[in-house]
Amino acid sequence: MSPDVPAPGGPQQDPEQWEQVLRAMLGPAADEAIARMRSMGVDPAAMAAASGLPADPAALQQAMAQVQRMLATSGDEPVNWQMAHDLARRQAAQGGDPSLSPARAREVVDALSVAELWLDAATDLPPSPGPARAWSRAEWVEATLPTWRTLTEPVAASLAEALAEALRPDPDEDDPLGLPGGFPAGMPFGDPAQLLRGLGSAVFGLQVGQAAGTLAREVFGTTDIGLPLLERSAPALVPANVDAFAEGLDAPPEEVRLYLALREAAASRLFAHVPWLRAHLLEAVASYARGIEIDVDQLEEAVRSIDPTDQAALQEALSGGVFAPRTTPAQEAALARLETALALVEGWVDEVATAAAAPHLPHAVPLREMVRRRRAAGGPAEQTFASLVGLELRPRRLRDAAEVWAHLGATRGVDGRDAVWAHPDLVPTSEDLDDPAGYDARRQAEAEGSADLDRALAEILDADAATGDADGDRGPDEDEHRGPEGAAG
Repeated sequence: MSPDVPAPGGPQQDPEQWEQVLRAMLGPAADEAIARMRSMGVDPAAMAAASGLPADPAALQQAMAQVQRMLATSGDEPVNWQMAHDLARRQAAQGGDPSLSPARAREVVDALSVAELWLDAATDLPPSPGPARAWSRAEWVEATLPTWRTLTEPVAASLAEALAEALRPDPDEDDPLGLPGGFPAGMPFGDPAQLLRGLGSAVFGLQVGQAAGTLAREVFGTTDIGLPLLERSAPALVPANVDAFAEGLDAPPEEVRLYLALREAAASRLFAHVPWLRAHLLEAVASYARGIEIDVDQLEEAVRSIDPTDQAALQEALSGGVFAPRTTPAQEAALARLETALALVEGWVDEVATAAAAPHLPHAVPLREMVRRRRAAGGPAEQTFASLVGLELRPRRLRDAAEVWAHLGATRGVDGRDAVWAHPDLVPTSEDLDDPAGYDARRQAEAEGSADLDRALAEILDADAATGDADGDRGPDEDEHRGPEGAAG
């Protein structure tokens, strides 16, 4: 279909009107921008039609005003958190999110209380000090959004800085996207760097809000994505999501609720009483963020290959990671640490919760397998978060980690197994996930190697001390008074 032919049922795209709108938007840079588009075979009216923007210039002006207001509210924050909050609340409310009745909340609190009693026989870690709670989806959003801020801001800030650096124009050369001298002058949005930051802040706000709001309709509690989403650990469940998961399962809803309460309470105990763990997980995300770089060559090639009049191709390119950062060796190391840590956390929760459930819940083993498969597959919100942050919050080696904890429980008992969390150096590594039975032998070898080093250092220090003592036995003027044969003068 010709760009000048209106779409069926749609308004006529007037090229002259669109040129007027572009001049209103770009100011003195409009003539150059229009000339460049025409030289590339792109009709401004066709591009506008493909983008889905309104054909009426007045309507487009209104849309651009909304964009300007959006950028203005972003401020200097790497993520527009007001936008994220509002979108997350709207997403969480899709399909209904009524307030919990007292009876409904009591069901959840009672399940968590029973779970704590059963866990006392399965772990040495005491209950978390926070009170058990039942939340609506909106309450889950409000409670966890501060941690989403901690997780995403380092990535958003690093990505915005890397993108601005990659696209910073050289006044003597064409910029990476082929625009002489970089951004056109006279754009109404002001400083181009500020424009990039504002756009990045708005985009991240939309993506974080989308991910958090969608997760609010999927998660069971505050820990089932592997990261602790509360600063102060406390067990909580979202009963609407628990009920949705229980539908279609062979186990009774009450049994499903109790099993998920066991997992939530076990994870809350772990994060409450292993003080270094939460910081370790969040630092792995921050380490990844600090190494973000933008592959300018990939960006340039991708942009040149996009036909701006083909809306489907444009959307596919953007969703395919055109602006995705490249992964550096330092980031790969951070991702490996995070992946191992997530597997160890969920493997411990998996082992402890199932051990606590086995004497009481007939369907404990099938429920364990259902949760494992659910975590391995991930959901749309986790996929959104992966595209946003570059991290897949899925414990790929959950089964291996559970086997490690089962081995430690069998060889050391419950107390000895849980004591491994006392220090990061004692926690199983990826090598232990490969060979759980070799954990003790490797730790013994490490201890012997450390003892050998200590002995060697002690010998060196003792030798230095002995030399010092020998020199100290002489009087201050003793050497000066010795005769030629060494006798005192």
